[in-house]
Amino acid sequence: MVTIYDIAKKANVSAMTVSRVINNSGNISQKTREKVEAVIEELGYIPNSSARSLTSKKSKILSLMVTDITNPFFTNIARGAEDKAMQMGYQLMLCNSDENVDKESKYIDMLISTGTDGVLAAPANDSSKKNLQKLAKYKIPYVLIDRFIEDLACDQVLSDNEMTTRRLLEHLIKQGHKKIAIINGPLEIATAKERHNAYLDTLDLHELPINENWIHQSHFLRDSDISETVKKMLDLPENERPTAIFATSNFIATNIVRYMNENHIKIPDDIAVVCYDSFPNYLGTEPFLTSAEQPSYNFGYLGAQLLIERIENTAPETPRKIVLPSEIHFRESSAFKRTE
Repeated sequence: MVTIYDIAKKANVSAMTVSRVINNSGNISQKTREKVEAVIEELGYIPNSSARSLTSKKSKILSLMVTDITNPFFTNIARGAEDKAMQMGYQLMLCNSDENVDKESKYIDMLISTGTDGVLAAPANDSSKKNLQKLAKYKIPYVLIDRFIEDLACDQVLSDNEMTTRRLLEHLIKQGHKKIAIINGPLEIATAKERHNAYLDTLDLHELPINENWIHQSHFLRDSDISETVKKMLDLPENERPTAIFATSNFIATNIVRYMNENHIKIPDDIAVVCYDSFPNYLGTEPFLTSAEQPSYNFGYLGAQLLIERIENTAPETPRKIVLPSEIHFRESSAFKRTE
């Protein structure tokens, strides 16, 4: 871990001078300031206002980094994490990245600076690897929830994306659907990639057609605009038009249903819809969508438990991976009512 003494040595100044530059205090020449700032940038130093690295004391604060706090999935994760944290004598601090790696990076710098005992993180995407490695550099334990990153050895609490996707699609197939579309999140997000691959594998296993006009990406945030995507699929010739859509997140499904309602398109009479994750009741209707409900509370609760065990050095050396199954709710939205 880089300290102000490392900065001072490389810049050939005193530790006091480095401290004055960092705190923007004292009478420091512009030339010296620029030299010290250049070394700080080169060594990747992050000031720690609580001097956490100099003591063995713990802050008893856990940090939860989610990608969209407006999503009920992450709200429930926060509740589970908070309950476990308080049970173990910790407090929980919430950070929301909006699936933005740069915003995530700023939060992580802040957490390192102000002091946190550990971080429970749903990474923004695969590029979050450098942000998480920064935590490791400063010896701050972290646990990944919902999303993983390849070649990053750490504790994880994940969804069974492959099996859940297969179960949803095979339900549609049993209903008679042969032309199944997918509207997914960005493939640089692990969950989207796994659901995409499981979609392709399942259709291939059942010898069903895979049409590029049925494969689309949006994003997982609440304001995902899928109207043009849905319109393009419904405007395809009758023999190419999908009879069902697999929405890989609750917000994608919400916006599909909203578009259908606004354009007087009936579900499932005109097209069926299934959803990965529970469907929020934003449209003021009774639950009708076939969906896979993830145990979101347990993601937070178990993730916090793994993290506290890392912090308190009671965890095994080998990283642990917990994969949680989803509960499928079969409802009317997946029925097959169109004629071929």
